[in-house]
Amino acid sequence: MTGTRGHLRKTVLHVVSIVIGALIVVPIGFGVLGGFKDNGQLSTNPLGLPDPWVPGNYTGILGSEVFWRQLANSTLIALATVVVVVGASAMAAFVFARFAFRGREALFTLFAAGLMFPFAVAILPLFILLRSLGLLDNPLGVILPQAAFGLPVTIIILRSFFRGIPGEVEEAATLDGCGAFAFFWRILLPMARPALATVSVLAVVASWNNFMLPLVVFTDQNWWTLPVGVQAFQGQYADDTARVLAYVVLSMVPALAFYAVAERRLVAGLAGSVKG
Repeated sequence: MTGTRGHLRKTVLHVVSIVIGALIVVPIGFGVLGGFKDNGQLSTNPLGLPDPWVPGNYTGILGSEVFWRQLANSTLIALATVVVVVGASAMAAFVFARFAFRGREALFTLFAAGLMFPFAVAILPLFILLRSLGLLDNPLGVILPQAAFGLPVTIIILRSFFRGIPGEVEEAATLDGCGAFAFFWRILLPMARPALATVSVLAVVASWNNFMLPLVVFTDQNWWTLPVGVQAFQGQYADDTARVLAYVVLSMVPALAFYAVAERRLVAGLAGSVKG
């Protein structure tokens, strides 16, 4: 009886996984194939294979300087955000994990409460602050707020991982003459590579998908990122659905490729942080 229930549970889980996978894969497949069609084919044969194939939608975008500039902007902002948020969060998480001081848990709770603060609520005061600081049409106007909103989840993950490092390691390092910063830089960070990789992936994906903040900060089209570029392209070619689909697909490719490469590190880092 127990074996039958276990088999039934596995079957249900497989069916649910297949359904969820289909809900994700089918729209992506529709977009990829739609980019190889013209508008007439999308109207008469939206779900079938292109006949004939129209690669010009993709090649035209790949030959556009605007697309590559937006790709470079998104890459620059994502990498800079990772450096800022991971660097600041690692030091804060080290203090929360390895030092005991009055008010530590209250301060950590304050950081954790940032998870419940919706980004959209802050967009107006954030815009006013960035304008007063002269950071509009400046990549720092996107990088710094993104890093600030990425601090809570990054600190939580890294603190959990740092607390899992045995105290004997720190004691041995102290006996060898390592101070707190030397232990953090030379020993703790190398041991925390899986967790650092995890939070880096999360920060890159969050930055890459951010639409509202670049839209508000950048009025200069030379600084537009891919999400903003997709919206502008859709407005420009509203009647050419096939070309819009091609642009959306090409905008997704870098993030999907990065996630595919980093997926193992992401899962391993999250598992280690939960275990810790």
